Amino acid sequence: MRLRRRLLTPRAAAFNVTDTAWIQLMIPMNGRARLLTGLAPSRTAAPALADLAARTGTRLERELTDLRALLDLSGTPDTRPHEGHDVPGMVGLDTLRKAEKAKGEQFERILTDGLRAHLAQTGRLCASERPSGGSEEAKALAATIAGSAGNAVRELDRLTATSRP
Repeated sequence: MRLRRRLLTPRAAAFNVTDTAWIQLMIPMNGRARLLTGLAPSRTAAPALADLAARTGTRLERELTDLRALLDLSGTPDTRPHEGHDVPGMVGLDTLRKAEKAKGEQFERILTDGLRAHLAQTGRLCASERPSGGSEEAKALAATIAGSAGNAVRELDRLTATSRP
């Protein structure tokens, strides 16, 4: 689902507190995961994992665009209430620092563990948004993101299963 900012007008009444809380948490979650995937090209020697990280990063960027457009549509100010937080499933600042110093198998472990935690939490957050949200646009985006996260988990599982001794 692609939302275009310039075509949207605020319809705050359609968004409830669940919608805005979900959007405000998903933005930094995806942003941190995107930082981690962006390190992969220079840190991993596994082409399949580098490819997955690149595709995941591209998807996260699209989702960030859509989430920011929804935040605009909701009329909620971008106060970034979760900026700097390390919440369950969010790639932590400490994890990012370790990833920036790691290469090869050490980085690959950080990447796969970080992505797995991010994707699992994303699935849980989207599952909560869909029955409790008020905005059809937010619920539709949650369904799309949940589906993409599930696909990425399955692909990550396949990759890590084939790389284990």
